[in-house]
Amino acid sequence: MADKAAAKVSRPMKYPYTFTAKVMQFPLRHYLKNQWIFKYYAISLVLCMPVFKSISNLANSPENVAKWAEIRRKEAAEHHH
Repeated sequence: MADKAAAKVSRPMKYPYTFTAKVMQFPLRHYLKNQWIFKYYAISLVLCMPVFKSISNLANSPENVAKWAEIRRKEAAEHHH
């Protein structure tokens, strides 16, 4: 009896009622293999990461942070007068 309960169900449900059943029946392997968007997304992510990192480093550099702090200080001083 326990062996029958532990055996994997060989046929999928006619309609997957639960979210987990829907996820399990989704043909992810087919989409990853046959859709161009997934391949190009991965390639573009790898190619763009150095660009994003360099922009982030420039924006968060101590000189730039000090410059923007000074700009905000001047704006605050103008608003309080």
